[in-house]
Formats: sequence, structure tokens, C-alpha cells
Amino acid sequence: MSSRDKRPEDIIEESIKRSFEDLNQSKSRKETDGSYDIPRKKSSGKKTPQRNGQPRRDNQAQRENSSREEKSPRKASRQSGEKEASSKGGSKERRSEDASAKALSRREAREENRPPKRKARKKNSNPSSVSSDRDVSGMRRQEAREDVSDKRRKKKAYSEDKLRDRESEKLDETERVNDMDDFDDFDDRDEDKMSRRGRRKKKDKNKSKKAKKAALIAVGSVAGVLLAVYIGFAMYFNSHFMFFTEINGTDCSMKSVDQVEDEMKKKVGDYTLTLKESGGGTETIVGSDISIQYVPGGKLDEIVKEQNGFLWPKSLWDHPKIETEIGVQYDEAALGASIAALGCMNPEAQTPSVDAHPEFQEGQFVVAPEVVGTQINSEVFNAKVAEAINGFQPTLDLSETGCYALPRFVSDSPEVTAAAAAMNSYLGANITYDFNPNTEVVDSSVISQWVRVDGEMNVTFDEEAVRGYIQTLADKYNTKGVPRPFTTASGNVVTVEGGGFGWRIDQEAEFGALLANIQNAETVTREPNYSSRGISHGGTDVGSTYAEVDLTNQRMYFIKDGQVVLQSDCVTGNPNKGHATPQGYYSLAWKQKNRTLRGEKQPDGTYEYETPVAFWMPFNGGIGFHDATWQSSFGGRRYQTHGSHGCVNLPYSIAQQLYDLMYDGVPVICHY
Repeated sequence: MSSRDKRPEDIIEESIKRSFEDLNQSKSRKETDGSYDIPRKKSSGKKTPQRNGQPRRDNQAQRENSSREEKSPRKASRQSGEKEASSKGGSKERRSEDASAKALSRREAREENRPPKRKARKKNSNPSSVSSDRDVSGMRRQEAREDVSDKRRKKKAYSEDKLRDRESEKLDETERVNDMDDFDDFDDRDEDKMSRRGRRKKKDKNKSKKAKKAALIAVGSVAGVLLAVYIGFAMYFNSHFMFFTEINGTDCSMKSVDQVEDEMKKKVGDYTLTLKESGGGTETIVGSDISIQYVPGGKLDEIVKEQNGFLWPKSLWDHPKIETEIGVQYDEAALGASIAALGCMNPEAQTPSVDAHPEFQEGQFVVAPEVVGTQINSEVFNAKVAEAINGFQPTLDLSETGCYALPRFVSDSPEVTAAAAAMNSYLGANITYDFNPNTEVVDSSVISQWVRVDGEMNVTFDEEAVRGYIQTLADKYNTKGVPRPFTTASGNVVTVEGGGFGWRIDQEAEFGALLANIQNAETVTREPNYSSRGISHGGTDVGSTYAEVDLTNQRMYFIKDGQVVLQSDCVTGNPNKGHATPQGYYSLAWKQKNRTLRGEKQPDGTYEYETPVAFWMPFNGGIGFHDATWQSSFGGRRYQTHGSHGCVNLPYSIAQQLYDLMYDGVPVICHY
């Protein structure tokens, strides 16, 4: 707890306790002239000023002042705050502490020089207390000779009264004097501070001038050296090649023309031209094989003279690379023979280049990049080889120099991109053919096969390819007139051909319909256009309800939903008279009761025959089922002697039942 936080009563009690402790120590040591061990305020290290020539008070007065200051709670609190500020502050806080110490010394001096009559404004009814305040040492000597218990009681009463009086009388006056002294002290300090700042500013200004002068001298010296170096190199490069200069792949940096020519003369005997091929392989043309020689010329002198010597710093990052002809000569006939012997010139080893073109990938046409082959363009190749040798170049890249026959169209050619867009315009349709239970789909993957592009990037739609696709559908799903297996009612499997029943796609009508679907980018599910229809697709096109005639066994069946519901012997056409009933797949055209059947009309206007029947059911032109009451028997071999003109004769009751079961379009299968 700091002195500012303590109450006056606490401070008084602490002071009394310290006084009794000092008294006990004095008694034990038998001191006769000791004073109370009261803590004093530390001096600021400065002498207390004297005012009006007055001498300082003796030590006794100073001790009294120290005792009064120690017992003042507010003064003790202020001193404690100054100590705390002193421990935390920087340079400014130290100056503030010095000012506070100076002000404190002045206050102490004023209190020492103040007349005694002003110190005690309030009269004390106890003369002994006043006497004790003036001479503390005498009181201590008197109380030391008294009884210890009596002294403690008197001392406690005395201290409490004295401290109350001093607190009430001196607190306000001390604070006013303190404030005035502090103000005067800060004025003096500010004037001194301003004086020091002026001297320091002048000194810094002189230092700055000297530093600037030294810097200018240094910069001037460096600039002079750099200028001399720059001009020296500019003069040097009037007769030498600049930094990082390459001529036809040869390093000529900082060399004269004579030095470069000397190097080329040395290299000409070992000269070899290396050919870099597209596949990574290499071939060479050896200089000695073509009798190559170096012939000095003026080309190098021209290159040096064309240099601007004052721009030599640019070569440090620009790195000049010069391609030019050098004075060489060789045997052209020998060169032609060397070229002909190269492997890259073999026609069998060459592959032609491929143009960039539209290619179908993942549902659309995209531009496939060009492919540069290994087919040599002889005219370009011969010219580039001669140019490389004349330039004394060590290598020749066949791809970079265009020695191969290049594609006409590349990836970014507008003709290629336009062709791809035109081909994609056909891919928007999606047609699903229903061949229950099967389906066939015409989507972008199918249509893409019908879109063509030629070598000039012209796009066409291949209609013949569309017709070919429809033909494949007909070959797969047409059954009309096509021999196909049939399982008889007795369980035998026979092959039946002929007849007019079954599936047949109308290919011309379907071609037009499919083109319209593609052009309109339609998405549809439909059946193809048919010229003839069956009952179902799959194993058999007759379905599960049909009439069956076994021509071999002369037996008729009616199968409904896969079950035989009616069967009977019958008599078919007489094969011996040329009226055999034909086999094949048919369907009921219509049916009629009470009809007269007539044969071919004779020249005299009569018919070959006229036969009335009760139930008539035709399925193959004039051939059909009907009742035949004139037949005495049915089945067996009767058809060979008493057979019909092709119809299937049935007993009356069977014909009547069959009439009720039959309907238009029901399949009829006649087989042997």
C-alpha cells in the first residue's frame, strides 16, 4: 500500500510504533544524546539555497523539519509517487525528477528560514508538549530516566496531538509553496533546454554540409572512372566484336577480325555439317568429302564496321547472334553425291505429312493437329545445305529450316475450323427405331460416319451412306419372302419360304424420313416405314395366334395364344393336276358366308366351275379355307386324287368353328 492510500490515523500509529522501537534501542545501548530514528527523505544531491543571506539552521532544526515532513501523509504520498515515476521514466522523467527535487530543496529552505513564531499558529494548552516539540533530544533524555510504561503512555498522547495540529496548519501552505517553486524550476529548465537545442542544431548542420561535400566528391570520382571505362570500351569495339557475339554459331566475343579468321582457318580442316532429323536422328556431311576450303573475305570487316561502339553495354544482355556467309569454297559435285547417300533421302524411309483435319471425338468433331512427316522437299533441302556450308554453320535442323514437305493445313487454319463447325451441324439429331423388343439408335456417332470432308476442306453429306444404313436395317429385320424357321403344332421345326406375310421396310420412304430427322436435328422414337408388316419381331413374326396347314400330313390347326384350340383333317389342292396348295406365310384377307366360288371364265362365258360354300376365308388370292360337303372323306392321300384347285377343304362343322376363330390379318402358315 502506497503512502497516498494510507489514512492519517494509520500513518500516526506507524510513527508512534517506530518511536517506541527507537526508545527501546536507545535504552539498551545506553545512548545519552541519540535522537529518534525517524526515516528521512533522501536528498536530491543539490545544496539548499540560502535566501537574503540568512545562515542555515543547525542540525537540530533540520531534524525537526525532517520529522515534520515524515509525519505529513500527503507529503509522504507525494514523495512515494515521485520515486515510482523515477523508476519508470526515461530521459524526460529524470529531468522532471530533478526539477521536483530542486523544488523540494527550496521548500525545505523556506521552512528553515521561516520565523519560529509562524510555525505554531494554534496554541497548545499543554506547555510540556510545546517544549517537547522544540527539543526532542531533551525529551528523550528525560523520558529515559522515567519508568518505561509511563513514558510510553505520555509519548503516545503527545505524538497524536502534535501530528493533528501540524496536519491542519501546514498542509495547504506547503502545497502552495511547492507549486510555485515547481513552476519557477520548469521555466529555468526550458530555457536551458532551448539553448542546448540551438547548439546541437548548428553542430548537426555543419556535419551535414561536410557529409554532402564528401559524397559529391565520391560520386564525381566514380563517375569519372565509369566514363573512362565506357569510352575505352567504345574505342576498343571499333575494331573488335562486342561481348557475347556469335557468328554462325562461332564465339567471336572481344576478338578482332584477324583473330576470328585465324580460328576459322584452323577449324575448316575439321568442318562437319550435322543434320538434325525430326525423329531425333542425325546424319553428317564431312567437309573433307566435299574438299571444303576457307577463303578470306571482307564480310567480317563489314560486320565490325556496322557495330556502334558507343552502344556496347547493350551486348551484355542482347547477346548478338549473326548469320552470314563466310568465304568458303567446295566441290559441288561431291556435295551432291554426299546428299544422295544420306538415309533421309531414301524414299522408302520417308512418310508424308498429314494435314490438320476435323476428327470425331467424344460426340463431336474437333480439329486434329497436323503431322509433319519425314518426306524431304528436295529443292528446299539442297538450298539449306548449301547455305549452311557457306555460312560455316556446324548444324542444320531440318524441321526448323522447312526441309520437310509441310502440311497444307495446320490447326489454326480457318478452312479446318470452318469444316469442323459445318460437320458438327449434322450431329444434333437422335432417332431411335422401335423393333420391339429391340431398338436401333441413330445418334452423333452414327451420323458422323455419313459426314465427309475432302482434301480441300469441303464438307458433304453422304446420302448413299444413309441408304446403306437403311439397307442394313432391312437385312436384319425384314421377314417377308425370306425363308425362316417355323415350329409346327406337332413340335417339328421346318423351314418355310414364300408367301406374302412378314416385315418389309419401305426403304425409299424411310430414307426421306431419316434425312428430314437429321436436317431438323430432331430427337424422336418411332418405327421405320413398312411396306409389309408382321405380328412381332424376334423368333417368329406370326406371333402366338395363327392357322397352320400341314400339307404333308393333310392336317389343319388353329393356335390361339400358343395353344391348339381347333384341329382337323383336310383336303388340299391336287398336285397331280397342277393345283397343289403353295407353301409360305400368309394372312387372312377377309371372310364371308354363303359365297359361290367360281373358276376361270371360259370363252363361251361359262366358268370352269361354280361351287357354293357356306363359309369362305381366303388367305392367298383365290385360295382359302371353306366347307366342302361334297368330299366323302378328309385327310390321308385323298388330295392326290380328289384334291381341290388349291383351297383347303374342311368338314362343314370345322369350317364353321374356324370361321368364328379367324379374323382379318391373322397369319396362315402352309408347310410340308
